[in-house]
Amino acid sequence: MEDQENKYERARKRVAQLKRFYGKLGGFLLFGLLFLGFNYYSNGLRYPWFLWIVGFWGLGVGIEAFKLFGTDLFLGKNWEQRKIKEQMEKENRESSTWF
Repeated sequence: MEDQENKYERARKRVAQLKRFYGKLGGFLLFGLLFLGFNYYSNGLRYPWFLWIVGFWGLGVGIEAFKLFGTDLFLGKNWEQRKIKEQMEKENRESSTWF
């Protein structure tokens, strides 16, 4: 029973982290568009100052994403095994076709 409670607590914390991250990501996208609009209406994008804000803020969001997802963000869990399996299946399909 204790193990089940630990799993639940870890899952609850992970979901809370994901919820916070997606809130930050949504805020980043919303305010990025807002700053783009302000920049466009203030000087017609002759000097895209909003890119400084979006760039540094995006770097922060990217670091948060890497801390939360790690390398799973890019390659996913068991990526190498899935790719090996795909290649083997592809090879089997190619070798079984008759020309």
